[in-house]
Amino acid sequence: MLSVLCPMHVVLCPDGLITSAGPTTQKLSRQQPVVGRPFLDVFEIKRPREITTLEGLREAAAMKLHLQLREPPHRELKGVLMEGPDEGQMIVNLSFGISVVDAVQDYKLTAADFAPTDLAIEMLYLVEAKSAAMEASRQLNRRLQGARVAAEEQALTDTLTGLRNRRGMDSILSDLIADGENFALMHMDLDYFKAVNDTMGHAAGDYVLQQVASIMLKEVRSHDTVARVGGDEFVLLLRDVEEPAVIDQIATRIIERIREPILFEGERCKVSGSAGTTLSRNYEVATADQLLGDADVALYESKHRGRGRHTFFSEELRARSEAAKIPLPRAQAPQM
Repeated sequence: MLSVLCPMHVVLCPDGLITSAGPTTQKLSRQQPVVGRPFLDVFEIKRPREITTLEGLREAAAMKLHLQLREPPHRELKGVLMEGPDEGQMIVNLSFGISVVDAVQDYKLTAADFAPTDLAIEMLYLVEAKSAAMEASRQLNRRLQGARVAAEEQALTDTLTGLRNRRGMDSILSDLIADGENFALMHMDLDYFKAVNDTMGHAAGDYVLQQVASIMLKEVRSHDTVARVGGDEFVLLLRDVEEPAVIDQIATRIIERIREPILFEGERCKVSGSAGTTLSRNYEVATADQLLGDADVALYESKHRGRGRHTFFSEELRARSEAAKIPLPRAQAPQM
């Protein structure tokens, strides 16, 4: 009967030995069974502090006891002692108190380990419901965070090529300038691309752009940035590259690979690339507009020198372009 009504109890004989224990109490001992051992060897009385002997324990009948298991993890318990029906017999009913949630996890307890009327059952249900609700909330937050990151990434990505778009490039360029990093900004666009669109259709043009994007990504490092900023215009941000010879090698490799015919549905698409580069170290206070404008001047020099080549920006180029009244805004430039 005690095991059903009070599954967490112990019965003591007059000598203080535990003669029987409820099923839940038996789960508390991991080293050896509690039955047959002195009660005070299994449990330490924390309060009242004066209880250190069996006689003192017997005098604490009907008092609320604060106990602690002597073996790890030294679980703290609450208890009430009452005299049993036999002479000298004592019965101690135990509970976990507010540590019931931790105890359930430590000892793998279930609802069967508690009395049917124990309020701990209701509390456990509430804790379980709260845990389930919190886990559901965490999962929802993770999904929302993932969706937000995906949406932000999509907003910064060119859907055709998978490169950064103009907005994404602007953001990275602003960060590079703000951090004072040394980098090269290369502006490249395709020569004869309009002819591909006009003669073979936009599907062929799209395929060419995708192949060009792939070429550029393979020729730069993972921490560099390649962006498609217009129809056939690209910007490359090369970080920690200051040697003009190295930059020129990168541009030349890309231009040479772009010059190779690109097959689309059995037809050869022929384009080339022209590029212009400016270096951030050449400016006392760099701005995005100035860097992009100067790279554009260098790009136009490559166009006017016969296309399919790479040019570095210089002040001489700026003066020459202004003298020749070459329009800098790309929207007003003639199609080449």
